[in-house]
Amino acid sequence: MLMVMADWAKKKGINAQFIGIDANDFMIDFSTKRTANYPNISYLHQNIYSDEFKEKSFDIVTMTLFCHHFSDESLIQLLQQLKKQTRIGIVINDIHRHWFAYHSIAWITKLFLKSYLVKNDAKLSVWRAFVREDLEKIIQQAGFSDYSIRWKWAFRWEVVLYV
Repeated sequence: MLMVMADWAKKKGINAQFIGIDANDFMIDFSTKRTANYPNISYLHQNIYSDEFKEKSFDIVTMTLFCHHFSDESLIQLLQQLKKQTRIGIVINDIHRHWFAYHSIAWITKLFLKSYLVKNDAKLSVWRAFVREDLEKIIQQAGFSDYSIRWKWAFRWEVVLYV
């Protein structure tokens, strides 16, 4: 996703720096190798709940297929924290919990993917994902009043939180 954003910024003539954050060494190493030709992409190996991370500030935060891994309470806490750390807004791209998406992903992964982990996690991710009412409740409980939620193709939610 960072490469897509960096390519878009370059095309538009926007000078931007992109920082990927993960607590997993493997993901940091994997991502660093994939983006070696992108001088404006860097990575932080940090826990998002650490004091060190809480000292960071950002213009815009984006979270892609990430939020459904948290309990509602943890996600509310994270959004409250990020609201303090972010100058412009937060963009979330996550999964829409829907019966068709749940059953479709089972067939798609069975037919086209070999990874046992993906085959099992894909259905679980859809099951743990969001309906619009879930998102609205979480967003409002996190203290956001200015936001938009839009449904996108392939059962995704596009959420923009303005700080």
